[in-house]
Amino acid sequence: MSLLARFMRFSRAPGAHDKSARVDEMIERVVAMEPRLRLAQSYRKRLGGSIRISLRYIDNLTCSLPAPHEANMAAWSTDPLIRAFFATSEDLPKAFSRSETLREYFAQNPDMTQACVTLGMAMIERHVLGVALEGDSIRHDVPQTKLCFMDHRVSICARSDPDLREEIVHRLIDQLALEGLAKLAADRAELVEKGRELLEARVKLLEQRGTGIRSLVGDAPDTTADELKRLQAQIEENSRELAALRVPTGAIELELERVCEVFSTPAEHIYVENRSVRLDLMNVVRNDETQASRLMEFRLARIPGDPPRMRAFALVRFPRAELLPAGLHIDAATRASWH
Repeated sequence: MSLLARFMRFSRAPGAHDKSARVDEMIERVVAMEPRLRLAQSYRKRLGGSIRISLRYIDNLTCSLPAPHEANMAAWSTDPLIRAFFATSEDLPKAFSRSETLREYFAQNPDMTQACVTLGMAMIERHVLGVALEGDSIRHDVPQTKLCFMDHRVSICARSDPDLREEIVHRLIDQLALEGLAKLAADRAELVEKGRELLEARVKLLEQRGTGIRSLVGDAPDTTADELKRLQAQIEENSRELAALRVPTGAIELELERVCEVFSTPAEHIYVENRSVRLDLMNVVRNDETQASRLMEFRLARIPGDPPRMRAFALVRFPRAELLPAGLHIDAATRASWH
């Protein structure tokens, strides 16, 4: 399917009722993260207007992403991008089988033979000494740059390509809400100290849970089901403390104002960088065109932080048939390479 056809498929304008319902859904996601926003004057109208701006930006971003690549052992030999992501074909099912998210998804959907997922990775440039052919001579110890993809993680699973893109939209809306809360927590002069502390704690808890962009690129720390339950309990306790806090009306209005500011300027907070690189079969960066090299385009998403980081990701389709048995052993060397 061509890029234009994909854009038309995903950007076809829904009816006014559908648009309104979608905006309402996003408003509910935002106020679920910060329930006190409901106390602000005309919060739905004000928040809805800025969310519409963000939805246009995010829809264009998700429509620009290529169709999912087939991520199976056979594709490793035929798809240069999949080959670049994994050192060997055997590494591919190992990486996907480590994902508890993917395992749980297949367990909950026994009819599914494959899943459309987001695959997030750390993309690292390494400077190495290699071998190069110059004319009829072979040179050793030639300085080279090699791209390495590590820490492969699956974070979002869906039944189809359109469903996956819509779930990405949800996560990016969550990210903007998180950025709004973080911006508010930084307004030290405008907030009572206790309220600021509670907001800072809330941002950290939501980040630990993998809210927002971290869920797209697999940047959240590994958490067990019990740890997730504990995090959720802490978030709920934080909500109760925020709700019980006596806050001036002006502070509530400021909260909504800061969140709306972020939703009105989504490009300042969310962006995906396209990076074109020519690689050979060993992932060595090449400046010359050869039969054994391919020009490839990688997508990297910005992870907020101090300083911000970039992490590669791709939409892929993984077959249930290649999911390895539970209890896959990951040796210490593999774990060490992730850090």
